Amino acid sequence: MKKLLTTTVASLAMMSGLAYAENYQATNWMAPTHILNEVAFVPFVADVKAATNGEIDFEVYSSGSLVPAPTTLGAIGDGVAQMGIVAASYTPSDLPLSGLINDLAFVAKDDYATAFALTEIGLTNPKMVKEYANHGTVFLGGYSTPAYVFLCMKPLGDLNSIKGLKVRTAGTAQNEWAASLGAVPVAVPMTDVYSGLERGSLDCTLSDPTNLDKGYKFWEVVKSITTLEQGTSLGATYVYNKDFWKEIGPDNRRKILDATALGLARSQVAYAQGVAAALNGSAERKITIDEPHPELVEALAKFRSNLVENAPARTMKERGVEDPTDIVTEFLALQAKWTQLLEGVDRNDAAAIAKVVHENIFAKLDENSYGLN
Repeated sequence: MKKLLTTTVASLAMMSGLAYAENYQATNWMAPTHILNEVAFVPFVADVKAATNGEIDFEVYSSGSLVPAPTTLGAIGDGVAQMGIVAASYTPSDLPLSGLINDLAFVAKDDYATAFALTEIGLTNPKMVKEYANHGTVFLGGYSTPAYVFLCMKPLGDLNSIKGLKVRTAGTAQNEWAASLGAVPVAVPMTDVYSGLERGSLDCTLSDPTNLDKGYKFWEVVKSITTLEQGTSLGATYVYNKDFWKEIGPDNRRKILDATALGLARSQVAYAQGVAAALNGSAERKITIDEPHPELVEALAKFRSNLVENAPARTMKERGVEDPTDIVTEFLALQAKWTQLLEGVDRNDAAAIAKVVHENIFAKLDENSYGLN
């Protein structure tokens, strides 16, 4: 009956000379003002609607109102949503290679290069493509946050000041880092961090600074920021239901591919610009902003020196995959490649960045084959 009604409506629209449009669901668990919602989703779905002449019109569900973060991958694969943001840190057993790459982001120094390295490997490496395909989904691009820092309820000092503190973490590398300091890593969704800090079930969270004023509004509750840069956190900005991707046809797939680079670029620019605004606003609110103690700096350098070397073996053991050393090597090489590609490009100009990303990635994808196998 549903198919019959859909066909009837489409036929009437064609008879009347109007373009037939179908509404689809786009899901993310961020607040409406979060960069990955306000910047990555809202303008992007408008771009897609315009490019497809209204044939593809997404309704955005934010704040986990459709599905929460841990079940987003499955919900997209099942068709509950046709598009959404996916973070492998929430489902490491389902996305073991993506989880590995998120761990490697702990050593990242350039969030732009890291985001586009993730995008390229996710779109071009057969193992990465298959990882999403196994869940009935299609990966179409990723993001990297700015460097994570400590947001806490009291100032941090030397290593002894951290021992026993309950620290919210995201992913295996962050868990191991917190534990190496003698802290207690706590894995809870970002949506629960504010209340956790407020109630005392968390003492700190590892977070990029933009979450102070955007989305989660942590500056309403935290008392101290320690600016130790502890890598970034990665995720898939645009993940599609595989059946949806097939059914929309090559013309619309091409239009979406052509729109994606700008969506990704906008996000990275907003992230970069948001860091200074968040820290300046925090200082105005009398939140303590401290440089890290030398013991913390030394501990971080030691932890990082072993991370890349140990990551493949740990991933094999904990996530049951074949030796992923080739993924590590390729991702690190792509990070270096994208650092070079972005040299001389204005990092405040989303259009200029998108041009480089489109030319080097999306223009090379075949809308007649990508994501269909």
